[in-house]
Amino acid sequence: MDLRQRLAEPRIVLAPGVCDALTAAIAAAAGFEALYVSGAAIAYTRLGRPDLGLVAMTEVADHVARIADRVDVPLIVDADTGYGNALNVQRTVRALERAGAAMIQLEDQTFPKRCGHLDGKAVIPAAEMVGKIRAAADARQNAATLILARTDAAAIEGLDAALDRARAYAEAGADALFVEAPRTRADLARVTAALGTLRPLLANMVEGGKTPVLSAPELEAIGFRIVIFPGGIVRALARTAREFYASLAATGTTEPFRDRMLDLAGLNDLIGTPAMLALGKRYDA
Repeated sequence: MDLRQRLAEPRIVLAPGVCDALTAAIAAAAGFEALYVSGAAIAYTRLGRPDLGLVAMTEVADHVARIADRVDVPLIVDADTGYGNALNVQRTVRALERAGAAMIQLEDQTFPKRCGHLDGKAVIPAAEMVGKIRAAADARQNAATLILARTDAAAIEGLDAALDRARAYAEAGADALFVEAPRTRADLARVTAALGTLRPLLANMVEGGKTPVLSAPELEAIGFRIVIFPGGIVRALARTAREFYASLAATGTTEPFRDRMLDLAGLNDLIGTPAMLALGKRYDA
């Protein structure tokens, strides 16, 4: 089942954030029906830097291709601003579609963008973003590829303006809508009341961000169709890594941490080493 078909069902799609092929494989094994390839998570893990538009489009496309090669789960891919104007957006859509994206997210921030839950954002004119959405819809080669339009205008122009932008983006050809960083549960409900009959709506849950973190069932009850937890895995990994290195530095051994680690056999089982070795034997001389 492709993502468009899945979104026709009433159940909400819970898409955890992944940062690489390893976390994607682990998430897919846990049974998730879609995965979110977070631009912030790529910046955090590939560059060790914040989500400030530092990652290039080609880096994202290469990264998505590696993930798509590892898992057979629809990928919702964060394409930031499309990395330029409408013509850049078309190249971005073609590249990410070839790489394996099932849904491509585009936002209306100025370039370079910044994390949607940071202050100091700015947005382009709504008419310019409408053109970029139309360009994205025209560029895709597969009708199953979905365009997700995100607006960051709530923080700059207010929620009413963000809802107006989302309506215009839907009319321009967006298949799903994402109003970033509503401040309260009541604001989340306003989003679904205003837009829920137009397109499937995505909610972004960021631990410590500007939006209250609700569960998937709570968001489904409000009227959302997709929920992402984009950076949760990186925050979990970062805390674990910090504790691991502190323990190793203090003790000179990994023994105190062994109960929180996979051993070699456990990791090989997770990444499929036995199965790949068995497959290789089929091709031995």
